[in-house]
Amino acid sequence: MLNRAGKNATRQRVHDRIRKKLQGTAERPRLNVYRSLNHIYVQVIDDLHGQTLVSASTAESEKKTGGNVAAAKEVGKAIAERAKAKGITKVVFDRGGYIYHGRVKALADAAREGGLQF
Repeated sequence: MLNRAGKNATRQRVHDRIRKKLQGTAERPRLNVYRSLNHIYVQVIDDLHGQTLVSASTAESEKKTGGNVAAAKEVGKAIAERAKAKGITKVVFDRGGYIYHGRVKALADAAREGGLQF
């Protein structure tokens, strides 16, 4: 049987289920990932105050596309540098309902190498 709701609706349901269990605080904010077809976006969010502390994406650069693993690694390094500049070292990883594979995994690994702990 076909999934009539679509892939994104299924991903959103999974993301909502994950968000019931995860919450970012000022001491340990949430590292949220959004993956579109052409770009990947990442934010460090303090959910208690509803504030985005740091963000990075492939859309910021002058590159034509950000929809590949190499671009995701660059964004992971960038978010780690920006977070460390703000004094953030520990985060809670929110994969956004995407499977931990490919671009999401590359971003997470690069962020870990950059000094973020999760």
